Amino acid sequence: MRNHASIEPDPPAWVRNAVFYQIFPDRFATSHSLAKPNNLEPWLSDPTEKGYKGGDLVGIVEHLDYLADLGINALYLNPIFQSACNHRYHTYDYFKVDPLLGGDSALRLLLEEAHRRGFRLILDGVFNHASRGFFQFNDILENGSASPWIDWFIIEEWPLAAYDLSRPANYACWWNNRALPKFNTSNKQAWEFLMSVAEYWLEEFDIDGWRLDVPEEIQTPGFWEEFRSRVRSVRDDAYIVGEIWDEAPEWLRGDRFDATMNYQLAAAIIAFSAGQYVNPQLVDGRAYKPFPQIDGAEFAQRVRQQLSIYSWDTTLAQFNLLGSHDTARLIALAGGNLDAVKLATLLQVTLPGAPCVYYGDEIGLQGNRTPDAPFRDFDSRRSFPWQQPEQWNLELLAYTKEAIALRNEYLSLRQGSFRELAADQYSYAFTRSVEEETLVVAVNSGENSADLTLDQKSIPGSQVLTPALGAFSSIPLVDGVFSISVPPKTGLVLRAG
Repeated sequence: MRNHASIEPDPPAWVRNAVFYQIFPDRFATSHSLAKPNNLEPWLSDPTEKGYKGGDLVGIVEHLDYLADLGINALYLNPIFQSACNHRYHTYDYFKVDPLLGGDSALRLLLEEAHRRGFRLILDGVFNHASRGFFQFNDILENGSASPWIDWFIIEEWPLAAYDLSRPANYACWWNNRALPKFNTSNKQAWEFLMSVAEYWLEEFDIDGWRLDVPEEIQTPGFWEEFRSRVRSVRDDAYIVGEIWDEAPEWLRGDRFDATMNYQLAAAIIAFSAGQYVNPQLVDGRAYKPFPQIDGAEFAQRVRQQLSIYSWDTTLAQFNLLGSHDTARLIALAGGNLDAVKLATLLQVTLPGAPCVYYGDEIGLQGNRTPDAPFRDFDSRRSFPWQQPEQWNLELLAYTKEAIALRNEYLSLRQGSFRELAADQYSYAFTRSVEEETLVVAVNSGENSADLTLDQKSIPGSQVLTPALGAFSSIPLVDGVFSISVPPKTGLVLRAG
């Protein structure tokens, strides 16, 4: 039995200073320097389940300056390995960058240019399942029970019903999707193959870590512990993030992952800032609940819960997102309410953890055809409208830049301690502090102004609060208290001094 008491979380120090940007490669940018096949969908047409737009990694390189100007310093890419689907979670070849993305040379160029600018870059690792075109599984389709690879997968009966929809899938696959045959990770050859993939991209391309797809589906004892050991033996500062939607303290004790995709915090932030606007159809079937609306007291309780179940080092390294390729767009969830989106963004960048912007959220990229339509994954994977800046919400872009700049400017927001100050029906306030620097964040999700009275004892040594973000005058200490009036649907950031 492993002695878990002896394990200490050790997430990479660089993550505390990271602001991530998630890119769905087929939809972010396309470079005219790369030859493309003919049958691509028009870039700005509505996305479809199977169609390709033709985005590539060189296109990302050509927009790194835009990302740097936004304040981004870390990238998370959805899968980039060769695959026969636009999202590339159906992996054909784990050792080759998809040629439609520009191939291996495009990834080398992207890493070179990203690292030159001080960016980090993590890749999406899909190790639970492959595709019907993956060589070993394809050999099984061709040769049946005579294939030498049958133990790499879990075969239930012959012949395989890989394409025959009149019969149920008769092999293990992800959520009964026969296009995604599940690896038998109890097979040591398959196990070793997947470990070698993890090592290869670290050793040969110098990536900065892995985001791991559906890791809870792999339950073979010791698999993720060895994965961490092998990855960290190549890069001791590699970041490992698991796609786990629920609270997961057992996964973040130090022997598996550094962080999860923090959907629980995302749900709390959205429910507090925009919950009254969320259409339940947009979150139906998702493993998080950003509705119904919650008040400041409930939001405070959820934040306290997050802080209580993880170590402080882990909390500072959590992958704090508001949306992804698996959720409705933030602007859609908020019913188009820009103030609610801004408030959610402010909380995301000021609460402990590494924030991640889903590509296009900073310009209000839409993600559902009609407000009352059920959500479909590909609705939130639209192409970035580079050639049509008139579609950009410039007010939201400016605010997002300002919020990220605030985080990048103040060490307390990246590494400082956290202290709750106040929480009531619509308002919530807290401090982030490091050494002599203390910031006060006060937010109001209500429709009317909220008045907060903060005792000087909660902000010791301060005689005045000066504005760091938001349009207001300095707030002096009067009779031992600071009296703050927060406008409706607004957040203020003040520096104590």
